[in-house]
Amino acid sequence: MKDNDGSLRTGSSFLRYTSYIIALGGFLFGYDTGVINGALSFLSRPDQLNLSSSVQGLVSSSLVLGCTFGAMSNSYLANHVGRKKLLQWVAVIFTFATLACSLSMNSWMLIGARFILGLSVGVASSLSPLYLNEISPDKLKAKNVNKNAIAIVLGQLMAFTVNAILGSIWGSWHSIWRVMMAVAALPAILLWVLSFELPKSPFWQIVSEGRDRAVETFRQLHFPKLDIREAITEAKEEIKNEDSFNWKEFFTNKYMMYLLVAGVTVGFIQQASGINTVMYYGTVILEKVGLGSGASLYGNILIGAVSSLAILAGSRLLGKVHHQHLLLAGLISNGVTLFILNWVMRADLFSQTVNNILVLLILAIFLAIQQGIVSPVTWLLLSELFPQHVKATMNSVGTATIWITNFLISLIFPILLDVLGTAGVFLAFALANIGCVVLAELLINPRLIKRANDVL
Repeated sequence: MKDNDGSLRTGSSFLRYTSYIIALGGFLFGYDTGVINGALSFLSRPDQLNLSSSVQGLVSSSLVLGCTFGAMSNSYLANHVGRKKLLQWVAVIFTFATLACSLSMNSWMLIGARFILGLSVGVASSLSPLYLNEISPDKLKAKNVNKNAIAIVLGQLMAFTVNAILGSIWGSWHSIWRVMMAVAALPAILLWVLSFELPKSPFWQIVSEGRDRAVETFRQLHFPKLDIREAITEAKEEIKNEDSFNWKEFFTNKYMMYLLVAGVTVGFIQQASGINTVMYYGTVILEKVGLGSGASLYGNILIGAVSSLAILAGSRLLGKVHHQHLLLAGLISNGVTLFILNWVMRADLFSQTVNNILVLLILAIFLAIQQGIVSPVTWLLLSELFPQHVKATMNSVGTATIWITNFLISLIFPILLDVLGTAGVFLAFALANIGCVVLAELLINPRLIKRANDVL
């Protein structure tokens, strides 16, 4: 499995198998955040749960609120339970919480079930990339961790596709939303069954089971000898640094405070763009601009497909263009695209059919910019901002900021639709993207970030 010089061959079948199974956690993340898109219009009908705009916001955002707490608890749980066992528990909770959602008899049961589901989604959002990083040799870390990001978008695309098929065939049966939600249990069951063949994280084994067991796992994963030595040294340093972490440092050190503010800003920017209003409420939005129920469901497939292609293309730009420049370009492009979308929605220049096609295409372009540029860059910036001894904790703060902002926007979006109208909402998000450009210029300064890290 190795070349003559001891380096890793990228074709290790066990490592490849392991990385794809762990990435199923990202797929579940994407599927369960995307499934509400098609189900919401069905479960809101009077003969189903009869949801008002405010309750629609609670149903959508309850999962995101659970995600916030799940993401914040991941570090503690992953260290005390272990990466493999925690992933198995995530799969079990996914399964039962998903089934509870599909069997809900009223809106409050659904909100509670989605909150519990969100806890597992939040853990998965942090656990899967962490686990993938720790089972991958240096040469394959970026490639394997990126499988999780791709799996998230593919999960959303799969949710949109399944919803469209179910909604078009059995759309007259308004309870079809229960089937849409129940289908999400299938990949969770698959993850649970396949997870028993996964190796434990060798990094976790160094801390919890001893060096010998960790070395055995490293060899099973075909780590080169140099990578094994470096990983053991890094693990020991991480343990030492965790013991030295002190929150007071952030309130007494101006460089730490700057990095903390920059990290929170990065997390806020990712969601303030309005990305998840389309991912969660896409069907509702398309129905409001004139598409029928079936056409709106299939329109989401186009949006999901564009997102999948964009993240594949965008990953190539990350290594070629300065990250802050790429972020600014993405945010400006978002703003311009949403201004155009607002104009198309307000203008009375086209037939209804042409107008619907334009709205769908512009939304797809917006998703392509966000998923291909803004989202990947913000995740990458979070991984680069902080010095090693506070990286894990500050990444959790940045991730929590993403989920909290997501929760607030998801909660109020249906109300904003009623108050401002569809065109007015996207004008507000266009302005928000331009505001984020200003925030990025003021608070995410590469020279200040480098200087702060050099001092610390």
